[in-house]
Amino acid sequence: MEHVAEDWSSALAIVAHPDDLEYGTAAAVARWTGQGKAIAYCLATSGEAGIDGLEPERAGPLREAEERAGAALVGVDIVEFLGHPDGVLEYGLPLRRDIARAVRRHRPDVVITGNYHDTWGPGMPNQADHVALGRAVLDGVRDAGNRWVFRELLDEGLQPHRVSSLLVSNVPGAEHGVDVTESFAAGVASLEAHAEYLRGLGDHAMSDPGEFLESLARQVGTALGCTYAVGFEVVSV
Repeated sequence: MEHVAEDWSSALAIVAHPDDLEYGTAAAVARWTGQGKAIAYCLATSGEAGIDGLEPERAGPLREAEERAGAALVGVDIVEFLGHPDGVLEYGLPLRRDIARAVRRHRPDVVITGNYHDTWGPGMPNQADHVALGRAVLDGVRDAGNRWVFRELLDEGLQPHRVSSLLVSNVPGAEHGVDVTESFAAGVASLEAHAEYLRGLGDHAMSDPGEFLESLARQVGTALGCTYAVGFEVVSV
């Protein structure tokens, strides 16, 4: 496993739901903000369908607040929500356009997203929103650099912007990693900030978020040659 290049200064993290970034990626974000890098979060949905015992009208604002709190713990103070419906996120032009718009507004060096592949591994299918969002990010990032795609963005004053690479977290068999040994605790705190969501998982709730994240980070750390690490697929744009 190779180390992810860190010769960049700004990033935009785009995922489907509040808490998607907190399953490991937030620890890498804490490392990077600690280096002085500027990172913003952009979430396609508000996660309003994620708590079975709480109606979406109440769950959405609650989960947005938890996401902002978790982001602050890893040095992120810009958190945006695109307002797409949770649970039925669709790959298509509206989502690609919103992603291209966000990239042109923030103008990051790199874009961070989550696993968009069909599975997490053998016998573990990925969730539909993750797949739709990740594939829209792949295309939306390219759209952001092409002035003749979504030409209405030019009318909004948003000029094309090209990013250098896409960092995709939690991909099985990832060949790159980030040493998060020093920032691991901040990543755990970021997930723990989603207290109501974690409680709302009911029978599926994890008893110890830190222990769960440690089991993931230690395995990748062994491959990278450190205590704790987060794996990434690096996609050249």
